[in-house]
Amino acid sequence: MFELSAEHLAVQEQVRAFAQREIEPIVKEIDETGRFPSDIVAKLGAEGYLGHPLPKKYGGTGKGYLAAAVTYEEIGRVCSSIRGFIAVQLGLVSMCIHDWGTEEQKQRYLPRLTAGKIIGCYSLTEKNAGSDVANMETVATPDGDHFVINGQKVWITNANFADVAILFASVDRSKRHRGITAFLIEKGTPGFNPAHQKYKSLGHRAMDHGTINLQNCRVHKSQVLGEVGGGFRVAMGALDHGRLGVAAGCLGVAQACLDACVKFANARVQFGQPIAEFQMIQKTIADIAVETEAARLLTYRAAAQKDAGKKNTRETSMAKLYASEAASRAASNAVTLHGSYGYSNENPVERYYRDIKGSEIYEGTSYIQRIIIARDALGIRKLNQ
Repeated sequence: MFELSAEHLAVQEQVRAFAQREIEPIVKEIDETGRFPSDIVAKLGAEGYLGHPLPKKYGGTGKGYLAAAVTYEEIGRVCSSIRGFIAVQLGLVSMCIHDWGTEEQKQRYLPRLTAGKIIGCYSLTEKNAGSDVANMETVATPDGDHFVINGQKVWITNANFADVAILFASVDRSKRHRGITAFLIEKGTPGFNPAHQKYKSLGHRAMDHGTINLQNCRVHKSQVLGEVGGGFRVAMGALDHGRLGVAAGCLGVAQACLDACVKFANARVQFGQPIAEFQMIQKTIADIAVETEAARLLTYRAAAQKDAGKKNTRETSMAKLYASEAASRAASNAVTLHGSYGYSNENPVERYYRDIKGSEIYEGTSYIQRIIIARDALGIRKLNQ
């Protein structure tokens, strides 16, 4: 049996209290209005929630990935939008800079990112380059000590209020993934133009999803993150971090669905007795309980492996795949179990149902996770070497 340590239990208790105090009272309003509560960022930073895996010298707590997973879970249990913000800020931006940045880049950005003094975004996705990252059309043309970037990014979380972007562009499209390069670009750089996305999303409605248009955006070679042509490795490493955040957030949603169903089943009376007495209701709740616990074990294992310094792309993909699909099933069953009470925003299970679908898409779809897992199990990469 996997059990949390006293330190991790203390983190869990602290985050749960924070989420109930600071987030739960506003979650319905921010979902309905599509407003991201920007004042929450500094509060998250002050509590250490934006830096658990990072060393203290960069502003982190040094408590590790399991502490981060517990944080994602407890925040996700209340609000997927704010949990998604943390996953981008910490998993996709800060951890990416920590893994690939120069010491100067780390010192410049990490202490402010972990404190919530600046906000980051991760700019990878394009209209024709989603799962197929190598089909990237944004190009970075060398020009002396600079690169000139042109193209467009879509579905970028935090696009309109990010202070710094990790942005991917190809220096040679004929090289496919070997031409991709990562850049650090700050807000206000000429030619770097964020805009609000045209369409309303199904879920995560309190998050900012935008586009970034790049028109002759000139960046210095010192702004390259990692190596020129090494951006694909940077991107995939970042997604490994991001997927842990998705898995743990989904775990929180599944647990929230279980809690809601148990409460409703005990309170709702039909045919002269609580519906908790009916076997079909018991079967539904049992399924949610089992799958939630299985998702928890997969997610905590992946986090513990990261803390041990083990390469665990497969295990992280397993956690992300299973937790996202289990939470989707939990949310669907929760809406059905609540009947008409679950079909409107009178009850939060309606929001859980909308929010959770995105988790099967972003940071690599469920199809992509199955490909990663299968290739590892089959040893296909080794055969191709």
